[in-house]
Amino acid sequence: MSPSSEPTPVKPVAHVVHVTGARPNFPKAAPVIRALSDRGIRQVLVHTGQHYDREMSQVFFEQLGLPEPDVNLGVGSGSHASQTAKVMVALEDMFLTDRPDLVVVYGDVNSTLAASLVAAKLDIQVAHVEAGLRSFDRTMPEEVNRIVTDSLAQLLFTTSADANVHLGTEGVAADKIHFVGNPMIDTLLANLELFDAEAARQDLGLTGPYVVATLHRPSNVDDADRATEIVAALHKIADHASVVIPLHPRGRAALERAGLMDHAGVKVIEPLGYVEFIGLLRGGAAVITDSGGVQEETTVLGIPCLTLRPNTERPITISHGTNQLVDLDTLVPRTIEALGPREARHQVVPPLWDGHAGPRIAAVIADHLTRTGETA
Repeated sequence: MSPSSEPTPVKPVAHVVHVTGARPNFPKAAPVIRALSDRGIRQVLVHTGQHYDREMSQVFFEQLGLPEPDVNLGVGSGSHASQTAKVMVALEDMFLTDRPDLVVVYGDVNSTLAASLVAAKLDIQVAHVEAGLRSFDRTMPEEVNRIVTDSLAQLLFTTSADANVHLGTEGVAADKIHFVGNPMIDTLLANLELFDAEAARQDLGLTGPYVVATLHRPSNVDDADRATEIVAALHKIADHASVVIPLHPRGRAALERAGLMDHAGVKVIEPLGYVEFIGLLRGGAAVITDSGGVQEETTVLGIPCLTLRPNTERPITISHGTNQLVDLDTLVPRTIEALGPREARHQVVPPLWDGHAGPRIAAVIADHLTRTGETA
């Protein structure tokens, strides 16, 4: 065949890699993957294995209709440095073998930071879903992950207007920032009929009002004295209502050593699947948490949320939701107050938390890939 008769090379369809690794990532990624699939974009789903037991990872693929990961790096637990390094080494090998056009990262976990660093050093573009959130507390490892990831990304997808302001203040160009809403809420609203509060009550033998508690942040569970104070507060709350604690592996040992299970009103259970956990939340009289995602989920479900932290990167859950910040002095009285009759009020949901964030993100990504010449 002469050179002139050779077929013209066909540029492949854009190649997008999603990097997930921890429980909060999966309900955020599901609607984005689905919407990009509808557009025919080639996708690879990477699970780094940062969270690796069934209820913290595998159950999401079973319950949310996520495709099984194309790659599972299996990095497991470890210090921030060792976990981040393992993910970086594995992703570098992967990206060099099959170079993506865009890497999509989610939230603020170590896998997100690792993927962003590797992509940036290989000159691969990054899209950050849930960009711009700030607690302004750099003692939180997640805050460092957010800041670094946002500084490296070319597409920054925000869930609230305050996130846009933070990014602008940090000098991010306005054309990189896209206010799209909250894809985790897409997942919650799409599965609303599956969240059976009565089933949760029956499964756990709960006959009266109950409070759900989820605590795992180092600031709450790593210090023995702090853990002891938290357990004492939970015991006081359990004098008024059952306290159900799906115990995260991160803080289990410290809270158990502090005597968590020494009160008959405290029910400690294993981590739940997504559907079961949201069902449990839905039936709760109140929720005590240090989790960012739970602040958002309770906002949409209308459940009083008491966040045991001095700050939150999600202030919209306070201004437009049911969340309030508490400390150890106010935790017990505020929770007991939440157990009382609720005032009827119009449920206020944050702007664009409407179940369509995934398609909005997909539209921006598709347009970006087209403009940068990466699609067929």
